[in-house]
Formats: sequence, structure tokens, C-alpha cells
Amino acid sequence: MKTYAVSILLGIFWIQVHAQDWSVRACADKPNEAANPALQDALETLVKTGIPGAVAVVYKKGKFEHYAAGCASIEDRVPMGTCQGHYLQSIAKLYLAVTVMQLSEMGKVELDQKIGQYLPAEVLDLLPDSEQITVRMLLNHTSGLPEYNDVPLYVTRLLQNPDKVFEPMELLGYVNSKKLDFEPGSRYSYRNTNYLVLALLMDHLTLDHVAFMKTQIFDKLGLQNTFYRISPESPAKEAIVQSYWDRFSDGKIENISQFQWNNVASMIGDDGIISTTEDAILFLRGLMEGRLISENSLREMKSWVKTAKGVEEYGLGLDLGRFAGQEGMGHSGGGLGSGTQLYYFPEKDLYVFMGINLGTVTASPIHEKAEEILEHIYQVLLK
Repeated sequence: MKTYAVSILLGIFWIQVHAQDWSVRACADKPNEAANPALQDALETLVKTGIPGAVAVVYKKGKFEHYAAGCASIEDRVPMGTCQGHYLQSIAKLYLAVTVMQLSEMGKVELDQKIGQYLPAEVLDLLPDSEQITVRMLLNHTSGLPEYNDVPLYVTRLLQNPDKVFEPMELLGYVNSKKLDFEPGSRYSYRNTNYLVLALLMDHLTLDHVAFMKTQIFDKLGLQNTFYRISPESPAKEAIVQSYWDRFSDGKIENISQFQWNNVASMIGDDGIISTTEDAILFLRGLMEGRLISENSLREMKSWVKTAKGVEEYGLGLDLGRFAGQEGMGHSGGGLGSGTQLYYFPEKDLYVFMGINLGTVTASPIHEKAEEILEHIYQVLLK
């Protein structure tokens, strides 16, 4: 799963939660009546590694298939289901990229124009060498901008203040004194900063990129259970799965739901979307089936840049993943208390959403056990 990097020493962070060696299998005593029993069994095995809950939704041949195992909430013994809200984490980048392409089709932004044409001075003043960077470079992670959440000062403040919600300009300030990591356009390197800047660019051009996204994506596709930067008072918050973290990388998990909420609430562009499983797939279908952007724009999004090893990796907000020998287009995401994947497999004409409510941005023996099972899940899905 693509995750944002948080470089931390786990022992220095103390929040008011209690770590326990939870047994989660008791929460999964009513398995779904699954269309693919092998997939349901694989999810049950995934949960036995220590992941609190896991969900998978498949769309193929005009039908949804739903699979879930484990707990949405360990404390309240709420089983994981497919109608609950999930943090999409970095999958939000794909949503934002679509709005940029929509704006491009409207003639309001040119992908190969320098970003200085579309950003206010207060943003440009915080960016190193912005005159060299184009909109396209932000979209495909070739800008060279440094990563804001790799900055030790940001990580320290994040971990010491779990109740704090950061402002976007505050986040951008952490790269103010930094130099570019490499010459813009010279190579690919995944950076959350790129999409933070894109969100601010969209705000400048649309006055409110959150409202623009709602109108141009959520409303257009009828996504009634998808939310971006919702308020703490929103009833949607109650339907979100609880978030867990193996803070000390010892296989023992703790509930960090409020910390996860605050962290996601701080982000724009690179994160910030909450969605049900079906809504996530409906979004990706809307993109692939031409209901959000033109065929030419979608082709542009599939202009893959390569890694240092020469492997095609990323387009304009669209990730090219490889699973069980099959190529999938979509995005993945990871956070302090969540991990998600959303992909379309053209050769199988199949859409998949997978989610867990355990953090994926720090090491854990649970992850090590789960990787092999995850590969098996894709083998079952794509055989």
C-alpha cells in the first residue's frame, strides 16, 4: 500500500489510550454469505494475524460482492461490515487529480504551465524554486518538492499534540526552508506535498475546491456516503470504523480513533476523504467509464512515469499497481490507523476495494504476517 512516510521513534510518543493484546477473532463469528468462499476465508485468515478488521468489495459483471471479517470496533464488539465509513487516505489524491483534469477541460488550467500562474503569492513564497514546477509535475510526483511529513519538526509536533488539527499553510511551512530534492521533471518520487499544493491551487482557481469536488464528483455520481473534510459534528463520523495502531511495533494494538480523525482532518488534497466501500468503487467506475472526464483526459492520466528502476509507476494521480501478475489502475493509501486499496483490473474488467482499520505507516510484525495473505487474496480475486 502506498503510505505517507512518518519517521518516528515509537517510544517517545504518549497519548491517553491503553494498549492491549486484543483477541479479535470473536468479533468475526458471523461470516458473510460470500459469493467467493475462498476470498472470505482469506479475509478471516488476515484477521487472525492481529488486524482488527478487514473488508473487501468486488464489482464484476454488473454486481457487487461483499466480504468482511473481524471488528469495526473491538471495544463495542461491532463486526466489520461493508456499509461503514473508511478513511481512504492517499486515495484522495486520485479524486483531486480528477478535479484538476476537469478544470483543464474547462480551460482554466494548463497542465504544462508553471504553477506560479495559478497560486497566490503567500503560497509561492513558501515553495522552493516554484518557477521551475508545472501542474503536471505536481500531479505525477516529478516536481522535486520535499516531503512535509518527513520533516522532524512536523513529526515531533504531530506526535506531541495528537489533538491538534493543522492548517494547510502551516503544513506547507515545514518545507519553506528546504531546497528541492531534485531538478523538476528529472525523476519520479512520491510526495504528499505535491497534492497539498494542488489543493491550494484548486482553491485559488475555484474559490473552494472542496465544494468543487462535491459538485463535480460526489453529486455527479450520486455518492451519498462520501465525505471530504467533514466537520466533527457530522453524523457521518459515527459510522466510521474505529482506528488502531501498533505503536510499539510489538504486535499489540491500541485504539487511536480520535488521533486518526484529527490527523486526517489536517490534510487537504493528499488525504481527507471518508467513504463507504461501494461509493469508492462507484467513483473509480465513474472515472474509468468516462462519466467524470473525457477519454483524452483519462488517456493523459495514464501517461505513466517510471521509477529509478525503469518500471512504469504513476500517471496523473493514477497509480499503476501490480498484483498477482495483473496490472491494476487506481490508488492505495495508508495512515496512522487505516490502510486501503482501490483498483481496476482491465484484463478482468474487475474493480476491488480493500480496507483494514490498522495503521500502515509504521512497522509491525502484524504487517509482516499479513503481506503473504494479501498476495493470496489477490491470487484468489484474479485467478
